[in-house]
Amino acid sequence: MGVLESAQLDLVWLFQIEHNGAWRWEIGKNGNDGYLALSGPTNNDHSWEKILHPGEAFTTVSADITLASSFGQAAEQLTKYRRITRTPHVDNRKPQVIFNDYMNTINGDPTTEKLLPLITGAAEVGVEVFVVDCGWYDDTGNWWPSVGEWKPSKTRFPNGFGEVMNAIVEAGMKPGLWVEPEVIGVLSPVASQLSDSAFLSRHGHRVEEQQRYFLDFRSSEAREYVTGVVDRLVKDYGVAYFKFDYNVSPGSGTDIDSDSCGDGLLEHNRAYSKWIDGLHEKYPNLILENCSSGGMRMDYAQLSRFQVQSTSDQQDFRLYPTIAAAAPMQMLPEQAANWAYPQSTMSQEEIATNLNTTFLGRFFLSGYINRMEEQQKNLIVQAIDAYKKLVQPVIPNAIPFWPTGLPHWDDPVVSLGLRTGEYSLITVWGRSLPQPQIAQLNIPFYREDELEVSAVFPIGEDFASWPTHWSAKQGILSVFIPAGGYVSRTFRLETK
Repeated sequence: MGVLESAQLDLVWLFQIEHNGAWRWEIGKNGNDGYLALSGPTNNDHSWEKILHPGEAFTTVSADITLASSFGQAAEQLTKYRRITRTPHVDNRKPQVIFNDYMNTINGDPTTEKLLPLITGAAEVGVEVFVVDCGWYDDTGNWWPSVGEWKPSKTRFPNGFGEVMNAIVEAGMKPGLWVEPEVIGVLSPVASQLSDSAFLSRHGHRVEEQQRYFLDFRSSEAREYVTGVVDRLVKDYGVAYFKFDYNVSPGSGTDIDSDSCGDGLLEHNRAYSKWIDGLHEKYPNLILENCSSGGMRMDYAQLSRFQVQSTSDQQDFRLYPTIAAAAPMQMLPEQAANWAYPQSTMSQEEIATNLNTTFLGRFFLSGYINRMEEQQKNLIVQAIDAYKKLVQPVIPNAIPFWPTGLPHWDDPVVSLGLRTGEYSLITVWGRSLPQPQIAQLNIPFYREDELEVSAVFPIGEDFASWPTHWSAKQGILSVFIPAGGYVSRTFRLETK
C-alpha cells in the first residue's frame, strides 16, 4: 500500500493491492500528467505470464484506491472499506484478549511444567484466549525441519497434551495453537506420504528452502491433508484459535500445471485464500491469526480473512511503539496484535509502557505473569479491565488518527489515537527524553469544542500525572512528558 499527497492540489491518493503473493506498484510522469500503476505479478519482475485460448478469461489481482482532501480522511475511508469487505465473524465485533506463550517467554520450548503456571497467571488477570505457540509437536529438539505432522509431543507432555488444553478451558479461556500450515519439513514423515504433485515444484524437483517443502494449495491432496489436521486438532483438543505462521519464501513459484512459474504461484495464492474461506464456512467461530513471520506477509488478501494480525516479532519493548502506532495504516486497529511482554524484572513504568503498546489494538499479551509480584499483576489487571471497558466495546467502529503524525523509527515522542462516536482515546509514548517536553497533539476534529481530558491507563499512586492543556481554538492538546526512561500514558477525550 502507499499514500500520495499533492500540496498543490490539496489531494491525497491512498491505495492497497489485495494480494498475498507477488505485486508491483509504479508511480511515474507521462508528459504533463502523472500515473499510478498497480498490479499483481508481472513477467519482468515475477516470471508471470498467462496464455489465454479463445473463449478463456483472466481476472487480475484486485486493487483499491481512495481519493480524499486530507490524509486523515483517506485513512478513515480505507478503514471503513476494510470493515465492510472483511470476512464476517463474531470476533470482529468483540476482539478478545489474547495471551501467547512465545515472545520473551517460553520461546518455542513448551512443556506441561512451564505452561500450567502461565495458564493460571493468564486467567487471573482476565485473558480470554490462551495460545500455545511453536514447539508443542516436537520430540526431537530440532523441530524446524520436521514440522508437518502436527501431533503433540509425548516427551513435552508426559500426561498427554489434553492436560494442558483442558487446563486452559477449565481456567475459563479458549485454547489456541500455533501451526504453519503451508509447509512440510524435509524430515517430516508427511514429506514421503504426500505425492510430488502436492508440492510447489520447479524442473521436476520440489521447491525447498531452509529445509522446508511448500504445499501447493491448488492440489486437492494438499488441501485435504491440511484440512484433516485442522479437523483433528479442533475435535481432539477443542482448539478455538489458530495462529498460522509462514517463515520461508517459495521464490518465483511452480512450473507444474501452469503457463509460467508466476502463474502457478498466483493460482496457489488464490487457492490458499479459498481454503481459508472454507475454514470459516466449516468453523464459523474459529478465530484465525495471520502471523507470517511477525507480519512479513501482511496484505489485504490475508487481512480481509483473518481476525488477528501479528504486527512484528520485535523483542525490545522500547522499539515497539513505532510499530504499534503505524499498524492501523496497514490493518484495522482491532486486528493489530502488538506484543506486550511485561516481566517481573521491569519497573512499573516499563510494564505500563509495554501494556500501552497493545492497548489501542488487539490486546496481545505474553511474559511470565506467574513470576510477578502482586503489585505488578494488579497493573496488568488494571490494563485489561480498562481495555474491556473502554476499548473492546468501541474499537470495532473506531477510526485511527495520528496526533503527532505517522511515526518515524527514532521519534522521541510517538502517539496513536482512536476516534469513536462517544469519545476518543490517545496513547502517547515518551522514549527516553533528555529533558521534559510538551508534546503538541493535533486533533482537528475537536476544534472549537470544549474537552474533558482524563488519564485512563496507567493510573494510581505509582504513576505521576502528566499535565494537559486543551486549546479549542487551535485544536491542539498539549501534554507534558517527563524526561528519562520509556514512559507512556493513555488519555480519554470527551466533549463537555
